[in-house]
Amino acid sequence: MLPLQGIRVIDLSAVVLGPYASQNLADYGADVIKVEPPEGDSTRHTGPSTEVGMGAIFLGVNRGKRSIVLDLKRPAAREALLRLVDTADVLMHSIRPQKLAAIGLDPQALMARNPRLVYVGLHGFGEAGPYRGRPAYDDIIQGMSGSAALMERQTGQPQYFPTIAADKTCGLVATHAILAALFARERTGQGSYVEVPMFETMAAFNLVEHWYGHHFDPPQAGCGYPRLFAPHRKPYRTTDGFLCVMPYTDAHWRRFFTEAGRADAAADARFASMAERTHNIDALYRLAAEILATRSTADWVQTCERLEIPAARVNRLEDLEQDPHLQATGFFRTIEDPAMGTLRFPGPPMRIDRQPLPVRMAPRLGEHTAELLREIGAVQETP
Repeated sequence: MLPLQGIRVIDLSAVVLGPYASQNLADYGADVIKVEPPEGDSTRHTGPSTEVGMGAIFLGVNRGKRSIVLDLKRPAAREALLRLVDTADVLMHSIRPQKLAAIGLDPQALMARNPRLVYVGLHGFGEAGPYRGRPAYDDIIQGMSGSAALMERQTGQPQYFPTIAADKTCGLVATHAILAALFARERTGQGSYVEVPMFETMAAFNLVEHWYGHHFDPPQAGCGYPRLFAPHRKPYRTTDGFLCVMPYTDAHWRRFFTEAGRADAAADARFASMAERTHNIDALYRLAAEILATRSTADWVQTCERLEIPAARVNRLEDLEQDPHLQATGFFRTIEDPAMGTLRFPGPPMRIDRQPLPVRMAPRLGEHTAELLREIGAVQETP
């Protein structure tokens, strides 16, 4: 039995943030009902596909759900949604707060109707601040939260991370916030209102290490963990490729320099402790780059394994499917779909009682509308 079996989640969110969070809940066994407008989630048309409405991005964040189409401009659809809410443990949405009452999703009303409901608002900005209600997408939040500026300190110009970092990070935070609220409900019998604001979430994410000297009053240093901005902090060039290597402890660095025949560096006071290495990080990484350029990638991987220094070759995305560890752990999973043929997915990385979580197909638009309306005793409208 999966941990969330018997939990019903009504998900009105779209794109990546909310769907990623609810897919995590579906992986744990929750019955996730994806409520879509007649045109469907926009990601149904994002990326390659062998079937209209089943785009690659949609497949990546909507596995294991059921889809119901409800046009919430229609009274009958709003009534059907309320009946679904009556059966739900969680309702989550990414609708701007000022628009909720018009479509019958006012949190106070729904939580009064279903006192055990965990009501989740996935917002761009917290409701207590002056930015409340503003629209937000991943790029906007990366820019506002300091992510693009972090890239500027490393590359010389503001850039977004080349991944949907804000949506996915906030989706993970939403997952654990929902689980915490469900755990609290088991103790109290009462649901709760959960707010996950993207701006604050990503600001907190970036400031874990980069608040740095500003923890103190007065500040003991500026913002930004210096090691991460060193120009030579990147995969190191070897004689035949690139290597990721991370000597970290005092012993790691001594072994590394001794192996390289650099007794002078092993004895250098600038590199003797974590504090001194942080102060002299660019000189340290520049020297490491010079040393690592003298041997092949395979040679260094073997050497670092012997020295117990973390190291690995650089994988391209296309390499991951052939990675022997991911193959051995069954990370990539296959679904045979009657219409789309063979589909491959990266599976959930976690295991419960040493068993992998199941991987289920993403739903077609409205695939489960009739089924779900029957479950709640509602009548499907004719177009």
